[in-house]
Amino acid sequence: MTLKSSFSNLNFECGTDEAGRGCLAGPVTAAAVILPNDFSHNMLNDSKQLSKKRRDLLKSVIENEALTYAFVHVFPDEIDKINILNASILAMHRSINELSNLPNFIIVDGNRFKPYKEIPHETIIKGDGKFLSIAAASIIAKTERDAYMSRIHEEFPMYNWKQNNGYPTVEHREAIKKYGITKYHRRSFKLLPEQLKLEF
Repeated sequence: MTLKSSFSNLNFECGTDEAGRGCLAGPVTAAAVILPNDFSHNMLNDSKQLSKKRRDLLKSVIENEALTYAFVHVFPDEIDKINILNASILAMHRSINELSNLPNFIIVDGNRFKPYKEIPHETIIKGDGKFLSIAAASIIAKTERDAYMSRIHEEFPMYNWKQNNGYPTVEHREAIKKYGITKYHRRSFKLLPEQLKLEF
């Protein structure tokens, strides 16, 4: 399926998406991207459908060709205070804030968003597989979050975040059971099944 370049047909339409919402550790990371109207790339798709090699290749294409782009991490202490949905939306708002041009319209992956300033927006379920700018935002968010998780992996290699990126894999949960939690874990999340409750 060919991804569409615009939902609104306005100039400076921004796509935004997040990565890491379902993780037990690390930030939720959002990106916002405004692409030129004539941008196209036959490989660009939802980041979840792409290999790491392709994501990394596309990341540099997006960084070179986007009119403006930005990404923001929202860390576990803030996620624990305001919950993951609010933290995801906050990360998207903050990434739009960082753009060098304010968009005229915002398209959002998913079905939940809060108005940003007075700018009209549209939520699009599976938008990262439908619109170029959301797909681009999904790639920036995913690659930047993965890079962050690889960095903190060096500090706590026993959780293997370089591989699992903080998601609730069997291996990650086993490491939590064995070593406890770190400052990078989300305390408001169910880190272990009920029978293996941790004492904080």
